[in-house]
Amino acid sequence: MSVDSDEKVELENVKEIIDRLTDELRELYDFRNLFFENHPLELATEKNRLVEEKKKILLEKFEAIDVDTQIPFSMRAQFLYLKGRCYNISIAYDAKASQCLSKSVKLNPSLGAAWNELGECYWKNMNVKDAKASFEGALKHERNRLSLRCLSIILRQESGNRKRNEATALLLNSVEMAKEAVALDIKDGTSWMVLGNAYLCQFFTVSQDPATLKLCMSAYKQAWLDPVARGQPDLYYNKGIVLKYEEIYDEALQNFDHACRLDPRWEPPQSERTKLANYLKDTNEMVRTRGKLKTKRLTQLVQGMDKKMLGAYSPGTFHTFGSRRDVTLEQCRLDNLVEGVNEGKVVLGRVVGSIHNENAVPFTFAIVDESLTCVCVTVYNWADGRGAIIGDCVTIPEPKMITHKHESDLATYNFKSIRLNNPMLLLVNGKRVGRNQFACTRVTSTYELH
Repeated sequence: MSVDSDEKVELENVKEIIDRLTDELRELYDFRNLFFENHPLELATEKNRLVEEKKKILLEKFEAIDVDTQIPFSMRAQFLYLKGRCYNISIAYDAKASQCLSKSVKLNPSLGAAWNELGECYWKNMNVKDAKASFEGALKHERNRLSLRCLSIILRQESGNRKRNEATALLLNSVEMAKEAVALDIKDGTSWMVLGNAYLCQFFTVSQDPATLKLCMSAYKQAWLDPVARGQPDLYYNKGIVLKYEEIYDEALQNFDHACRLDPRWEPPQSERTKLANYLKDTNEMVRTRGKLKTKRLTQLVQGMDKKMLGAYSPGTFHTFGSRRDVTLEQCRLDNLVEGVNEGKVVLGRVVGSIHNENAVPFTFAIVDESLTCVCVTVYNWADGRGAIIGDCVTIPEPKMITHKHESDLATYNFKSIRLNNPMLLLVNGKRVGRNQFACTRVTSTYELH
């Protein structure tokens, strides 16, 4: 047999080895990514251990091969990429992954997959600068969804330390990158999840356009269709954040709870679930007991209300609400409000209690009127340190009434509330809340690379 024939046989043998390792590595990642498609939630605490056990077995096969003597030069970059990717499956940063992947991209700078894996490795080590450079390095060779969505995440993180105009530009660019990632594979749920997170940040940081929040929830819905994304706890955590803001409390609780079950060691959803459950318990109690004020005190507060406190919203005055102009308002008792927006109505009530919410979002208080009906009022975008105190007269035009009712192991509540997104529509003691008291609501979502 000739030398060329010997080399050909050797190359074919090595190729078979690499193909076999590639298949086993794919199986390892499928085991991790599709864990809850094939295992009950009760095994969530065992997931990482089981993945590490399988990783150890596969690594022994990689380590048994001497890359310098057993792998031809033309195949070393691919082999080192696979080996580094095997190390990198762990949640924590692994220096050996970084070493393998760094060597891989040096041997073959056009290997985009290795650049992306190296970027994820740097990200785990909180080295954002090199992570960004790695993802950008991959994009130089091919527009790919993994680089795009990871850069979308990084841009959002960078926006937090910039001035408003710069932050807005970064966030809008983040959305565009996530949209491009989705367009490259519309069935990739992780890209849809990243796009949803980008819309979420755009809503709270750039402009509170309800259409943006709808796009966010639509993206999360698309993400859920992919079994890989469906097993990610941050999908449910971030969806829970949106649902809490939308005051769909029962579904918010369920999403936070599911995130907890998918990753029992992850603290943010546990914290959100507990805080929301406590908030709902306290709000329910405040409304049920009318702020725990005695009947005599309640009667004094209600009898002391002066219709002059209707101020600018007094009957006979004209107002503009959305596209409707020249609207006249009629005073309505709290017990006569209907579910939804009460057009042409205005309510006047006394504050009987407030909730000290850890997030300060929303500012929450309870009011009563002459009917002695008590409802909760939630006000968003009210600057920290502002708000209404017990005894204040509050006037609310065209109140939107919502009934919140739920009973489960997570929480039990039953109360009515009025929501305002703009505090400047309020009158407190007859005076309109000033523009200086308006501040955009900020929420925290999580962005994780997978």
